[in-house]
Amino acid sequence: MKSDLHISQEKKLKNISDIAKKIGLKKSDLFLYGEHIAKIKSIPKRTKNAKLILVTAMSPTPAGEGKTTTTVGLSDALQKIGKKTIACLREPSLGPVFGMKGGATGGGYSQALPMEEINLHFTGDFHAITSANNLLVAMIDNHIFHGNKLGIDLKKIQVRRCLDMNDRSLRNISQDGIRYSRESKFDISVASEVMAIFCLAKNLDDLKKRLGEILIAFDQKGKPIYAKQIKAHGAMTALIKDAYKPNLVQSFYETPVLIHGGPFANIAHGCNSVVATQMGLKLADYVVTEAGFGADLGAEKFMDIKSRALGVKPDAVVIVASIRALKYHGGVEKKYLNRENIDALKTGFANLQRHIQNCQKEFGLKVAVAVNRFKFDTQDEINTLKNLIDEEDCQMYLCEHWEKGAEGAVNLAKGVVKLAQMPNKSHYAYNINDSIIKKIESIATKLYKAKKVRFSAIAKRKLKEFERLPKVKSMPVCIAKTQFSFSSDPSQLGAALNHTLEVKDIDLKNGAGFIVAICGPIMTMPGLPLKPAAEIIKLNSNGDLEGLF
Repeated sequence: MKSDLHISQEKKLKNISDIAKKIGLKKSDLFLYGEHIAKIKSIPKRTKNAKLILVTAMSPTPAGEGKTTTTVGLSDALQKIGKKTIACLREPSLGPVFGMKGGATGGGYSQALPMEEINLHFTGDFHAITSANNLLVAMIDNHIFHGNKLGIDLKKIQVRRCLDMNDRSLRNISQDGIRYSRESKFDISVASEVMAIFCLAKNLDDLKKRLGEILIAFDQKGKPIYAKQIKAHGAMTALIKDAYKPNLVQSFYETPVLIHGGPFANIAHGCNSVVATQMGLKLADYVVTEAGFGADLGAEKFMDIKSRALGVKPDAVVIVASIRALKYHGGVEKKYLNRENIDALKTGFANLQRHIQNCQKEFGLKVAVAVNRFKFDTQDEINTLKNLIDEEDCQMYLCEHWEKGAEGAVNLAKGVVKLAQMPNKSHYAYNINDSIIKKIESIATKLYKAKKVRFSAIAKRKLKEFERLPKVKSMPVCIAKTQFSFSSDPSQLGAALNHTLEVKDIDLKNGAGFIVAICGPIMTMPGLPLKPAAEIIKLNSNGDLEGLF
């Protein structure tokens, strides 16, 4: 079987100006990064009634589900059946690229290209975001060094430096300044508030305003201090103004792909930028976008955070699954997943069933299930899964786009078109005017099926402190928890019931406009695994990357 890299190298890419023409853009609308990558200068002034399709998934496993591959494959298939389509993806982070997960451009014959450039430095957006974040923290420390006119309490500084890399040694650091010392830590860049703001801002003016509203600290009397008070937001905006323009690339089948922004869904809100999605909706008839990890994280945050900022809800949702992943949730070890096991499939189906029911009942979404076929899947397993999905009042589509490209997802595309034509009755999981505690409890009890939520003493104290600030009570919440389980315990696979969601900390992203509940053993700076992907990366004699993809 060919590797993703060999497949990508088969394709002679179209000039990006030709891809832009497919969606009505001229070369003058682009900032070119070579022949195959461009930034789009501004959102066109057009009114479109494009259909928005959200791709999400069951809870992820080491067996793989193929969400990004399905997003690209579905976009290609929609284009194949005559629909003007754009895929909207997040940008890859170097953390998982060099860690355990690998690249984030899809796979097989359903890839965004040029894969190597996208997965590495791309157009430098993440470097710009990291620099803007670290400039802010440097200006905070500089303000303190030069007399601390605002009276910043060194123990109440709310923002941290960041780096787009997995590095557990940076989880706790000691800053030894010339005149003072303080304890701090690094976050991975995709968990930073600057990344969240970048992805939720509607335009440059909104971006600058939100950056200025970042809560940077409290003073000795408990009064909040914001980034605009140390005059950091202007320079921060200057650093990321070019990055804020969406990136245009192409799929293997020359479907336009917008890749922009990249917050993680387990520790942030997990969706590509609002500005890229808005652009797609004005340029195409169908926009296919993804939300990170399972539907309990990415899809929930897409609905309750991004849709509120975007002003648009999905017209249909695709939940991606695989038989191998279902058997893993049914208790089968990874090394035995290629063996037929109907009982484990039935047991593991509880996970997919919960995601289907949540999307249908808690969000009012119209659901299709895309099952990525693997060569070891048996016909009995496929039939069993189809019967189980049929009972949930939604359609299963067996997909082979990894191996067959657009043709392998045509049935899914036709099904999605039918769903998208139905009346849209989608809704949010909670009322935005509910208390912060009630919002968290609504998500925990409705979607996670927790029996209760337990707040640590630190979480209670910080929540009380934050709720005194303007607008905080009317903000959506962002649950930061493990992606592997409905609970806050990553070992509880399947469809955990009657568990306790442990909220150990609360973090306010004031500029982004949401409040974060940090649950269980979740970290905002991941570490590298025992054998990171970085160990096997090399350049071959032709100067091409090998080993990573």
